[in-house]
Amino acid sequence: MTVEVPAAEVENAVNARLNEAAKTVRINGFRKGKVPMKVIRNRFGAGVRQEVVGEIMSRSYYQALSEEQVKPAGQPKIEPKTLEEGKNLEFVATFEVYPTVELSDFSKIKAEKLVAEVTDEDIDKMITNLQEQRQEWEEVKRMARNGDMLNIDFVGTIDGEEFDGGSAKGTNLVLGSDRMIPGFEKGLVKAKTGSEVKLELEFPEEYHNKDVAGKPVVFDVTVNSVSAPKLPELNDEFFAAFGVTEGGEEDFRKEVKANMERELKKASRNRLKTELMDQLLETHDIDVPEALIGAEINVLRQQALQQFGAGAKNLDPSMLPDDLFREQADKRVKLGLILGEVIKQKSMKADPERVRETIEDIAQTYETPDEVVNWYYGNKEQLETIESAVLEDQVFDEVLEEAAVKEKKVSYEELTQPKQEDTDSKKSKTKKKPAAKKPAAKKAPAKNADADKK
Repeated sequence: MTVEVPAAEVENAVNARLNEAAKTVRINGFRKGKVPMKVIRNRFGAGVRQEVVGEIMSRSYYQALSEEQVKPAGQPKIEPKTLEEGKNLEFVATFEVYPTVELSDFSKIKAEKLVAEVTDEDIDKMITNLQEQRQEWEEVKRMARNGDMLNIDFVGTIDGEEFDGGSAKGTNLVLGSDRMIPGFEKGLVKAKTGSEVKLELEFPEEYHNKDVAGKPVVFDVTVNSVSAPKLPELNDEFFAAFGVTEGGEEDFRKEVKANMERELKKASRNRLKTELMDQLLETHDIDVPEALIGAEINVLRQQALQQFGAGAKNLDPSMLPDDLFREQADKRVKLGLILGEVIKQKSMKADPERVRETIEDIAQTYETPDEVVNWYYGNKEQLETIESAVLEDQVFDEVLEEAAVKEKKVSYEELTQPKQEDTDSKKSKTKKKPAAKKPAAKKAPAKNADADKK
């Protein structure tokens, strides 16, 4: 876009700025406010003109966008063409624009909705998982078996020589955890306290330490102790740990079931939502602006760095190259443009009632729900996060109404523990912000225990 500004407008702005400067500038030999304009212009003219021209170009650029009804994606590259004093100011702004999105026919979308019921067997498994999360270890005087925890000393040698990282003392190892190289844990099954075991193994070819990868190794292991897992009893103390202080095991099972059903509902909706979003991406051909992809890459990179916690402060962001996030960023931006077009065409806004229901649903998993609700409504950033999620769900419902959806009955485990490739699926870019620390302790198990262990 080429923008031209009359020379008179530029000169008037420069003169006005110089006149303002003349009122306050101090120059030796002149009283304050009495410095001749010729002196002011000679001393400050070039700098003031450069400053004014920059401001005019910025203002004129945005004014031109408004007049031409153009929506830029990202910042422009501005190149001056004419800057000479006395001539019209002319510059060229180069930038990407948001693409035109033509929505596809949602009625052609076919999806499968997975549904399940929580059975008594599912509840039993969940309670066992919860017990395992709080299990203790008790030393036993028998041969070790899978699931036991051994305290061991070991020394590893390659060609009779010890190597870095190949020895340890007093380390705990749960048999069957696959922490060690293949054959190590299996070789300690049936060992007893005081046993000395020689393991002749081989490092995998793909082992992370290239110095030892693929090489034969001998480990001399001393078993200091063997401990078996001891599950906590199902008593009032155990139930209270999950916020259930009355009603004993019967009410505890009801609480667990309620949370599992909540998880089922959420999982079913998320799986269906993922499938619909995948199809939206496949049925829309959009030329995604590189500026938007670049911005999203930066968001994803920062999120990745945050996962490192305090250690992220010492990490160089360039260690995470753009290509690592480009595919995901492209999909998120594309999906955001599609959803944004639906919101625009339908004039949609977050439904206050659904926002309230969502917050109250979250609050029910905490000990003091009213405090949690007040916390969300008193925290603008977190409230906007919920509103964004609700609006995205409303768009999802809009697509769902037109799509052809069939139900398929599956087990609780199948629905709540999707395959890894499903969990890595495309996510909407209706703008969300990182969640802040939540305000209260949880009331009862709201998540699948296996997932918590992972």
